[in-house]
Amino acid sequence: MNRVEVTVEAVVNPTEDPAKVEKALRAILKEGSIERSDLGRESFLLRVKAHGLNSLAPLQGLFRQDRIRDAARSILFSSVAGKTIRFHLNKQVAYVNHVSFSQPSGESPLGPISVEISCDDPVSLIDWVAPRSR
Repeated sequence: MNRVEVTVEAVVNPTEDPAKVEKALRAILKEGSIERSDLGRESFLLRVKAHGLNSLAPLQGLFRQDRIRDAARSILFSSVAGKTIRFHLNKQVAYVNHVSFSQPSGESPLGPISVEISCDDPVSLIDWVAPRSR
């Protein structure tokens, strides 16, 4: 697989500890530098970008650890649009090194982690990051 670009991001609300939000993002994507963008009203966006299939190894490990590879496969396949996969994860669950899929808004009071993966072959990427369990 040639091109894989991964972006994870989350809004840090005024009531949240930025270090905890960064820890949640790093549970999903260990590589890459953190970017911070001010959103006003004391909120800001933390974003991590990485390149290469191996940058998704932590996410692959969480799917295996939490025994949700088949569910993850289903959600990932339903999240493909062209050469991009977009989905959301629960921020609080990621903070404790687990993974739980989330809606883009309304489900979590602090907001989700947004994940965007751009690649040349989404099917092969999903087969790698969330292989069938059987």
